[in-house]
Amino acid sequence: MTDGLVPLIAGNWKMNGLRRDLDELRAIARAAGAGAGPRPEILICPPATLLMAAAEICADSPVRLGGQDCHSEANGMHTGDLSAEMLADAGAAYVILGHSERRAEHGETSETVRIKAHAALRAGLTPIICVGETRAERDAGEASSLVAAQLKASIPPHPGPALVVAYEPVWAIGTGHTPTPTEVAEMHAFIRAELAADLGDRAARVRLLYGGSVRPENVTEWAAIDNVNGVLVGGASLKSADFMQIVSAFE
Repeated sequence: MTDGLVPLIAGNWKMNGLRRDLDELRAIARAAGAGAGPRPEILICPPATLLMAAAEICADSPVRLGGQDCHSEANGMHTGDLSAEMLADAGAAYVILGHSERRAEHGETSETVRIKAHAALRAGLTPIICVGETRAERDAGEASSLVAAQLKASIPPHPGPALVVAYEPVWAIGTGHTPTPTEVAEMHAFIRAELAADLGDRAARVRLLYGGSVRPENVTEWAAIDNVNGVLVGGASLKSADFMQIVSAFE
């Protein structure tokens, strides 16, 4: 981890969760509020249908909430979309942008992500910008150049301190396959250097998350790596016991 940065443990529920599943969030909120001493920042990004109910549950806890995507406009004729302002109004403090599933399933480009990141900052949300390569790109030796291009095109030129970057190798998301700790360390050091080239001293304050089949069984590997300032958790964030075990690895 990088000195001076509070780790961020973010749970992305993706297209999972009905009202009955809020019991898991209640358990996370109780566990997060228990005990003393410094803790990582805890974030849950539920589906938008649960966001307002989740905000009520987490109102008196340290758990923060986020959205999984937003539109670039504040309002207008965009049926089915949600603006960053709507997410903030519903209780969100963060929003995930550019996840590989959005890039692949919805054709989102890095330029689209940058415009959405502007919208998030406009609404007072912290964008979590996702980058990562496919297996074929890594095998071809193109991982670094691909991630560098995504960073340059996805991040607004003046993001300020409110920015998180998540490295999620596409081939590791939900597959059970993960890169080695050395590969993660090399990529996170590379991302930090790329950010420094563009953002100067501000890059030191950007939290870098690792995501991709993060589980209680492997989280200690990621927590021990320099420049890993937290994790973006998928399936394991749906179970409070698993998620809080991941949180404890960063305490």
